[in-house]
Amino acid sequence: MALKVSVYIATSLDGFIARKNGDIDWLTGGESGGDYGYADFMSTIDYVVMGRNTYEKVLTFGGWGYDKKVIVLSSKKIKIKDKLKDKVEVLNLGPKKLVKEIEKRKAKHIYLDGGVTIQRFLREGLVDEMTITTIPVLIGEGLPLFGELAKDIKLKLLQSQSFKNSFVQNKYKVL
Repeated sequence: MALKVSVYIATSLDGFIARKNGDIDWLTGGESGGDYGYADFMSTIDYVVMGRNTYEKVLTFGGWGYDKKVIVLSSKKIKIKDKLKDKVEVLNLGPKKLVKEIEKRKAKHIYLDGGVTIQRFLREGLVDEMTITTIPVLIGEGLPLFGELAKDIKLKLLQSQSFKNSFVQNKYKVL
């Protein structure tokens, strides 16, 4: 079985994952409607893969929220806190080389997090599925989930769900 690469992320209605300064106050300030399937999704994951900026943002949340091994992609040296040494690994690999490395480890499913990382994997044609929860807020400018593409990427809607708090979650297969 080939390695499955998935995205599970939230965006503002205008397509941003954070403000320009990386702040996600608009994301956490609203009414909660549960975990939106996140726990079920995470139960299928072998590795979480994120970039350095996302890793540094996660460290500001006040606790480590992952029970899976996390791979941080970075070309720069990163100091990993002692309490995370057995949970976090830093690799300087491009998307295709990382997928080969993860396949060698017999993993079946990875979760990509962070805009730049997601964009790089999409451009390489390595993303299989994307679950995108749209938060009903316009923030005007920020860090986009999707960047420039050399060609169109076609998607097939697998599932769509709306929640009482007006969040809308769409799950897509990348064709």
